[in-house]
Amino acid sequence: MDLKEKLISSFWAFENHQDEDTYLHNIRTEAIKTFENHGFPTKKEEAWKYTSLNSILKNDYSVFPKQENTIEYNDVKKYFIHDIDTYKIVFIDGKYASHLSQTTHDGMDICLMSSALSKPKYRILVENYFNKIAKKDSLTSLNTAFSNEGAYIHIPKNKMVAKPIQIIHFSTGNESATMLQPRNLIVVDENSHLQIIERHQSLTVNPVLTNSVTELYINKRAIVDYYKIQNDTLDASLIDNTYINQKQESICSVHTFSFGGKLTRNNLNFYQHGEGINSILKGVSIIGDKQHVDHNTLVHHTEPNCESHQDYKGVFGENSTGVFNGKIIVNKEAQKTNAFQSNKNILISDKATINTKPQLEIFADDVKCSHGCTIGQLDENALFYLRSRGIPEKEAKALLMYAFSNNVLNSVKIPEIKQRINKIIANKLGVNIGFDL
Repeated sequence: MDLKEKLISSFWAFENHQDEDTYLHNIRTEAIKTFENHGFPTKKEEAWKYTSLNSILKNDYSVFPKQENTIEYNDVKKYFIHDIDTYKIVFIDGKYASHLSQTTHDGMDICLMSSALSKPKYRILVENYFNKIAKKDSLTSLNTAFSNEGAYIHIPKNKMVAKPIQIIHFSTGNESATMLQPRNLIVVDENSHLQIIERHQSLTVNPVLTNSVTELYINKRAIVDYYKIQNDTLDASLIDNTYINQKQESICSVHTFSFGGKLTRNNLNFYQHGEGINSILKGVSIIGDKQHVDHNTLVHHTEPNCESHQDYKGVFGENSTGVFNGKIIVNKEAQKTNAFQSNKNILISDKATINTKPQLEIFADDVKCSHGCTIGQLDENALFYLRSRGIPEKEAKALLMYAFSNNVLNSVKIPEIKQRINKIIANKLGVNIGFDL
């Protein structure tokens, strides 16, 4: 049987082993029907015009690993931001790893999705937020159907979380091919402040496909900084679906750093509900070989006096492919909107490809909206200047590429993350710059 048929049959085995819960059963059953009707997206769909899943769907993925594997902290320490103290929610092959995690219920809930879905004390919040803003498309619905484990975070009013939260998913390769479907639910109440760092990391050469869904609710005057570090192996693929609901005067910034993986698709959706909201989307992609990175973004302005800022930079080498498909929608009622969208790309190989499609749909007449994209190569004059100052060609090119992505890195608020990203970029470019931006 093909992967679609295998997933549908696996769903019923999965659902039969869940505790009897009519509310969740109805949601999951409806979701699997949606997936069954639509199947995996194809290039015939406009949103997937430049990204084909065929190369990763041919593997015979194990939906439920038959055995659990354990790993020691020292073996994976390098994948953590270990320079600072953080809360940690860690999963190994989709299972919670308590010995690598640090959670809390002290004045806030930083714990597991499985607990939230099964314990009565979380029921009101789950019913108010779970699966409410996630799209009912095929891949999100597939995740919803199997939703059982992931991160559950609830920050109450007037709480500044003292340290960031790291959400890390490891895959060990117990199976010849593994499919993971983590589900995160994050609710940040009024006037609270939260920082999140997320990473998916394969520890194996066996194929891994992760179909992740995150629902993030940011209430009035709350602030959330979200950092996604994507530097996986060439045998791992990630489809990351993130849905963000913002209320009045809230601020949310999402930085996506895409450096590794066979195929990476980031579906990032912002929905603004209230005035004075600011949504910030920034990303840096540096890939080579036959890697494929696709950023698909949406910011939907529904009320007046709000802002959004999108800034994505890409450096593409060898046979890599980049995609940027960004959309801004401004409703008729959303007057005084200030929306900016930029996608700039450098091709450092004749075989690299970039497809970019910035879009504006504006139904209001008193707005300030702009979008644009550029595709080019390194500035030959700047390269000549650096080389005339005694800088070797390889290092000179690296310096120019650092400068190209500098404004995205400058907005990172956690210094240790900025340092880590600088090291990854230097490693990708094969140079030692010798300083941090």
